[in-house]
This record gives sequence, C-alpha cells and structure tokens, in this order.
Amino acid sequence: MSTPVSSIKNLGPAYETACTRAGIHSAEELRALGADAAYGKLLQSGSKPHFIGYYVLVMALQGRPWNDCKGEEKKVLRKRFDALKAQNFDSDRSALDAILNEIGVIERRTD
Repeated sequence: MSTPVSSIKNLGPAYETACTRAGIHSAEELRALGADAAYGKLLQSGSKPHFIGYYVLVMALQGRPWNDCKGEEKKVLRKRFDALKAQNFDSDRSALDAILNEIGVIERRTD
C-alpha cells in the first residue's frame, strides 16, 4: 500500500504536486530515495531551488520539525544544497525544457 507524500509531516499538497511532477508518487518512494536524490529529481523536473524547501525535506524525512535545523547542521545542509543545485539545476533551461529532457525528447545540455 502506498501513502501520499503529503502524509509526511511538514510536506503538504504543493510538495506532493512537485514530487509527482518529478516522478515520486508516494511517501515510500520519497523515503527510499532519500532527501538528496529526491531533491535532485525535483530540480531536474523544473522546481526552482530553494534552501528552505530542501532542509524542510531533510527534516521531514528524519521525522523532525521543519524549524529544527540550526547551527552547524544548517551549514552542512547548505553545502549539500549548493552541490545539488549545481548538479541538477540549469537556470538557463525552462521548466518545459527540463520536462522534455526528463522524458527524453531533447538532449541534456553539457555546457
């Protein structure tokens, strides 16, 4: 049985919609992917990078309140977020291009 992404505390309908667009259809899939792989898929599917959205996901998957991220932990997560953004987000590519790339209609840019 699969449960909706929005069943995870702190992840609401908007996060669930973004996950669906990224091909993540259940809370179980999201947990299995983990925060970094899932956030990478969100960026590749056209979601705009947002540090708070990233650490909310990390905290949610750990079963912690979204605002529990502080100090050194937040600094470490910021570095992970910056790396994910660099690897998975092309600010010159439109959301439509990202979706077309995901389904294999256009080639991935290498520049």
